[in-house]
Amino acid sequence: MPDTAAGPRETAELADHHLTLLGTAHVSQASADEVRELIRSGEFDAVAIELCTSRHQSLVQPNAMAKLDLFQVLKQGKAGMVAASLALGAFQQRVAEQSGIEPGAEMRTAVKETQRAGLPLYLIDREIGVTLKRIYQNVPWYKRFSLISGLLGSVLSRQKVSSEEIEKLKQGDVLESTFAEFAEQSQTLYEPLITERDRYMALKLIEELPDGESKRVLVVIGAGHLKGMKDHLETLNRQPPALDAVIQERANLESTAPRSRWWKAIPWVIVALVLTGFAIGFSRDTSLGWSLVGEWVLINGSFSALGALIALGHPLTIAAAFVGAPLTSLNPTIGVGFVTAGVELYLRRPTVGDFSRLRSDVSHWRGWWRNRVARTLLVFLLSSLGSAIATWVAGLRIAGQLFG
Repeated sequence: MPDTAAGPRETAELADHHLTLLGTAHVSQASADEVRELIRSGEFDAVAIELCTSRHQSLVQPNAMAKLDLFQVLKQGKAGMVAASLALGAFQQRVAEQSGIEPGAEMRTAVKETQRAGLPLYLIDREIGVTLKRIYQNVPWYKRFSLISGLLGSVLSRQKVSSEEIEKLKQGDVLESTFAEFAEQSQTLYEPLITERDRYMALKLIEELPDGESKRVLVVIGAGHLKGMKDHLETLNRQPPALDAVIQERANLESTAPRSRWWKAIPWVIVALVLTGFAIGFSRDTSLGWSLVGEWVLINGSFSALGALIALGHPLTIAAAFVGAPLTSLNPTIGVGFVTAGVELYLRRPTVGDFSRLRSDVSHWRGWWRNRVARTLLVFLLSSLGSAIATWVAGLRIAGQLFG
């Protein structure tokens, strides 16, 4: 039965602007219809929506992924971020297939109708990449593996999307729904996922809305953000901050903490310890030294090659992982994933079809291995993971033989 109920609304004043906050359901044709009716009513002279630049681009240019420069993605260290975005897109595709409604239909309608009416459109949400990074940084390091594994499990599973998950999508977007189970139990996740974005969108409205124009503004946001945004807007209207202060606070909400010097030093410390272990081994007995080197090569090469094998990399890619991992593990300036992905790209260069089918292929778990773009990302990530695990395993084995 279609959802015909009108979405919740709130009103707020911001300087000389009158804002109508419309709380939408991201999986509801009724919400899309309501957005269309409101924009066509002529009551508003501007529209603001809960989208960032990259998500807006994916709506208006759905084939933008076909222009992806995969080599640059790997070089800039964005492979993990692209893989996470694809995984979220896979979950969205599953919802669309099983519910018959594309999540975010109301945002797509808002973009289309605003353009049709010739009204200004303001994108007020924070970039999804920044939100993902701040979520990751907010989680203690010892809980990150369970978070990542839970995320991958939820988006790659081919089980039917439950009615409970659909209901969560009616209160938030795909990102919020994916992390909902964790966020409900953790303030460290709720803060960057919900609270910070409520504040960010309120600040962005102050920046975006020009003085003397756009008096009546329709603000289309997920229903889960309605109360938080209204509270922030009321506070900002009672005590208007200087524009410089607004810009600075919003910049703070966009920043991600740089890795500490200690974390940057860890790879070099590990290299120093391993090389010291080799030196101690050779000083005691030449055969012991070569035994330690052999274990390092065998363990590191095997684990990384196993990762490339699981990713179904080319046989020469798997060989490159075995040969490259023991060497790159002793050189923190380059990772084995860059080597293996480079070999895979050379041997199995993605076609135009691979890029154009990328979003649809990754909606099915087999597609991650069938599509050459997605498989290259898997080769990069899994061979790197294998080498990282092997570095600790081999290091502990060397320590055990020397001091055990």
